[in-house]
Amino acid sequence: MRRDPGKYSTAVARWAGVGPYYAMFPTTFAEKVINTYTRRGDSVLDPFAGRGTSTFSAAVHGRIGIGVEINRVGWVYSQAKLRPAGEDRVAERFEQLWNLSHRYRGVAKDLPPFFRHCYQPNVLQFLVAARSLLDWRTRRTDWTAMALLLVSLHGKRDNSLSNQMRQTKSMSPAYAIKWWRERQLLPPELEPLEFMLKRLVWRYAKGVPKVLKSHVYLGDSTKILSHISRYLGSDHKRARLLLTSPPYFGITNYHYDQWLRLWLLGGLPTPRRIGGMYKGKFENLHQYRSLLLSVFSSAKPLLTENAVVYVRTDRRKLTLRITAEVLREVFPNRRLRYKYRPYTRPTQTNLFGHAEPKIGEMDLVIR
Repeated sequence: MRRDPGKYSTAVARWAGVGPYYAMFPTTFAEKVINTYTRRGDSVLDPFAGRGTSTFSAAVHGRIGIGVEINRVGWVYSQAKLRPAGEDRVAERFEQLWNLSHRYRGVAKDLPPFFRHCYQPNVLQFLVAARSLLDWRTRRTDWTAMALLLVSLHGKRDNSLSNQMRQTKSMSPAYAIKWWRERQLLPPELEPLEFMLKRLVWRYAKGVPKVLKSHVYLGDSTKILSHISRYLGSDHKRARLLLTSPPYFGITNYHYDQWLRLWLLGGLPTPRRIGGMYKGKFENLHQYRSLLLSVFSSAKPLLTENAVVYVRTDRRKLTLRITAEVLREVFPNRRLRYKYRPYTRPTQTNLFGHAEPKIGEMDLVIR
């Protein structure tokens, strides 16, 4: 496993990267915004938390991070970064899963053909045991173990548990099987326990980050934000910065793209494109605008009067126009500034068929 030793020389650096996730915030970007617009002890709110980059960056820089994420994959990543269990306990949990994995041989054999093309039998039994036994919603050891499994669930053959696949996006089963057959690719032969223990040692080699108490809620921001006022209700606890990046209009379906990781978290063993009003690709302009308006309106009471609102969005016309309109409607007496952020290197969308020229992103800042 080749890694740049300088890039991962601290505990923060090793844990910040937990969770391959499509369209994720660059950590350096989140840190710069947080350090520019807040002071230690301030609260930072992210209603579209993703894998928790802004919340984690706030927490390791002495701020209180508050996030909300609707996708279970992103939430598990966030939990592991903010509240990781001890290394020995996670190692013991992996060993327990391995010792019990033989009991899940029948369940593994009953899965669709995709899984047998993607994983060796011993790996698949280990994963099915983890899917069945890990209480990732409530137990620190289990959400940490699950997050590390999700990281390694699929990717390059020499760096994951799976047959060759992109790390950030699960391929559709039919396409994947066809692709593997054409290239005569078989699942990598490995011992899953040994594989995960090696990655566990690497992850904890610099320790775990020291974080200020922070939290990411699992659920829909249109419903949850109104229920967290007990944490940010008084003026001195309200957030001085709202830092977020909402989903872009018509770009990707985060839940479909993560279908395999969602399976490991208890979901269906096949991808589904329909997952609710706020779990799709956002191709309905009315619903998209309604989502942004509802979330930013619900977030406003949780901000201090002079809080900075910093939103990274797509520079394409529709997404940018709707996002700017909503922000002006929710914050009518505040100044809205535009900061153009051109792409300096190929984006993840190049990997997934979006080959048209990229015009970059736009930061919308209300001060």
